[in-house]
Amino acid sequence: MPIIPDTSDWTWVLERPCPACGFRANEVDFESLPRLIRANAATWPGVLTQTDAAVRPNDHTWSALEYAAHVRDVCRLFDERLRLILDDDDPLLANWDQDATAIAERYDLQDPQTVGRELVAAASSVAESFAAVPADARQRTARRSDGPSFTVATFGAYFLHDIVHHRHDVGAD
Repeated sequence: MPIIPDTSDWTWVLERPCPACGFRANEVDFESLPRLIRANAATWPGVLTQTDAAVRPNDHTWSALEYAAHVRDVCRLFDERLRLILDDDDPLLANWDQDATAIAERYDLQDPQTVGRELVAAASSVAESFAAVPADARQRTARRSDGPSFTVATFGAYFLHDIVHHRHDVGAD
């Protein structure tokens, strides 16, 4: 069975704890985002040194390498989107097909050490971007193309859940 694209609306994690990874968005302190992002990123290079990092645990679950490449790209995307939210008034965030990206970019064939370095760099960049958000800009808004709205603060918590959840997915929590 091939990977089934995830079309779920994960914004519910802003309202209730994630039963899979235990993440609680309502407990995220905005000032802690940069530290938590960097701490998450620091675990990935070790995950990627495992001899089976590129091996899928089954035919319908990404490998640790694929998850890491996805987390790297999520960091890059959220960095771009955060700049957009800060620069534009209530921007509409375009849809991103993570599964199409994984196939097009051949996540499964990327070099694990390169992915690890790139993930840490992307996480550092988005962490710096969140650290630079002035307190009076945390309520700026954006809309996702499928309807949900975010403030900068909820956008940060939503992003943090994504990378925490994927660390959980590979058993590195």
